[in-house]
Order: sequence, then structure tokens, then C-alpha cells
Amino acid sequence: MSATFRPANYRDVGEALGLWFDVSPIPAGRLLRGGRLDLMTTAGDLGSPGTILNLRRGPDPGHLTGVTYVHVAADDDVENYDTRQRRVRSWLGKALSVLVAPGLAWPVYVHCTSGRDRTGIVIAAALLAIDVPRQVVAEEYMLSDGADPIAIERAIDGILEWLPSAGVDVTRLRAGLTSEC
Repeated sequence: MSATFRPANYRDVGEALGLWFDVSPIPAGRLLRGGRLDLMTTAGDLGSPGTILNLRRGPDPGHLTGVTYVHVAADDDVENYDTRQRRVRSWLGKALSVLVAPGLAWPVYVHCTSGRDRTGIVIAAALLAIDVPRQVVAEEYMLSDGADPIAIERAIDGILEWLPSAGVDVTRLRAGLTSEC
């Protein structure tokens, strides 16, 4: 790593899941999460993602080379933890569709401003879709600074209610998340 700075709440989801599993269901280096990347100087500082999924309202600066930028903005006037809302589910479905897109360049770095709220919801949905246990999903989220255990539990309830009818290609999502880089 050339930089000593990392985005807020940056982590490798596969490595984090290793805290709860003998063998993580997601290989290290496959799915990365954190906050805004504006101060990064190279994609290597983020774990060398092939794709950056931006959940912020505004676009990324586009200054990192060799990556594909995808922007799926969440409405700022919507409580993203309320995953029973149609607008939240629509946004969440769009974000998950990025992770199942044919030809997606892995690894993927998922981020919002702080790497906790919008990012936490998308990561939780992806993990729940591939059958990571609810408690592990909540604990992974709680690794974020400022994490709210009540909010993530409420979000998980809504995600679990929605996933069976969401139309997410779980087979493709599992294949993408669990393949070696």
C-alpha cells in the first residue's frame, strides 16, 4: 500500500467474515467496503478493485485509473434502514443488480460517504442473499464506527422479507462473491 490513509470504515468483507467462519464464504480481496475515496491516489490503496460502486448522491471524482465506476445513488430524503419502503427496496435492487451484472470486474469496492449506512445496507443484503447468518451480517455491520444495532436489525428484517420476491439472481450473486480473484 502506498498510502497510509484509508476511507472511513474501510474493510475487506471476506476478511471480516473470517472472524465468524473457519473459512469465509467470500474470499479475501473480493468484496471491499468503506467511505468516500476522494483522497485516494491509486486504486491499489483500496485493494485494487476492478469496479467501484458509489452509493452517494454525487458522482465519484473519477481520478482512479483502471477501474469501472458505477453510480447507484440513494435518495438523501429516504431512511435507507427502512428496507420495507418501496423506494429503498428499488434502490437496493439496483445496487444488488450491479453485483450480478455479466462481465463485472471484480473485486468490487462498495462505498458511500462514511461507509456505514448505505454501504451497510447493500452489504447486508448481499450477505443475506447468499445465506450468511443474520447474526453474522449484523456483527459485520457493527464493525463500522457509529453503527446502530437497532437500525441494522430493522433493516435486516425488511431485507429478509423482501429478498424472496426481489428478483435477485442469487446464483449469480453467490458465484460472483465466492469466486477467487
